[in-house]
Amino acid sequence: MDMKLPLKPLIILTLGAGLMFSCNSFNSWERTVIEKSDSLMYVTVLPEDSTILRTPSRDVPSRALKSAKLKALIAKMLYTVTDPSQDGVGIAAPQVGINRRIVCVRRLDKAGAPFESYVNIKLDSLYGNIVTGPEGCLSVPPMRGMVPRHSSVTISYADLETGETIHETVDGFTAIIFQHEVDHLDGILYIDRADTVYTDQAWAAERQSFTYNHPEWWKE
Repeated sequence: MDMKLPLKPLIILTLGAGLMFSCNSFNSWERTVIEKSDSLMYVTVLPEDSTILRTPSRDVPSRALKSAKLKALIAKMLYTVTDPSQDGVGIAAPQVGINRRIVCVRRLDKAGAPFESYVNIKLDSLYGNIVTGPEGCLSVPPMRGMVPRHSSVTISYADLETGETIHETVDGFTAIIFQHEVDHLDGILYIDRADTVYTDQAWAAERQSFTYNHPEWWKE
C-alpha cells in the first residue's frame, strides 16, 4: 500500500510512535510476567510452551539496561534457578516466558562458583575439542541427552552500567553451560543437538509430585 500524508501529521505520528516505543522497553506481556511472577517464577516446559521456547529472542534495548524491570527480572531468574525445586546451573529468559537475550549462569570456573547474569549475550566463537557429555534442561524434564559441545567459547554481552560490549573467553564445563543457555535464546533446545535422548528415572521419580500448571494470570 502506498499512502502519502501531509508533512506535519507525519512528523506528529513519527514523534508519537517514538515516544510510545521509548516508554515501553518491555512489551505488555513481558511487563506482566515480571510484575505478576512470584520470586519463584513459572518455568516453561515442552510441549505446553513450545511457542515461547522455539521463538528467537531479541536484545534488551540499551535504554532499559538500568531499568527497574530488568533488575527485577534478573533477580527473579536467579531466585528461580537456585531454588531447590529447580536447582539448575543456568536459566535463560525464554524459560520464564520472556523472549529476550538474558541468561543466568553458574560460573563453575570462578572461586565460589557464583551465579552471574548476562544481557544481550551472544556466542562470538566456538573452538577447542568437541566434548560429548550428558545434559538436562529445566524445560525438558525428566529427559537427558548426550550432547556434543565445544570445549571453549568467546562470549559478548552488554555492560549494564555503560552499555558497552564486553568480550570474554570461557573454557571447560562452564563453556558448555553457556552454549546450552544461549541456544535457548535462538529457539534451540539441547534435544536438537543430542546424539541420544533418554529418560532420567531418578529425576522422573523426584518430580512425580511436581506441578507444571501455568499461573492463573498467565491465561488472562
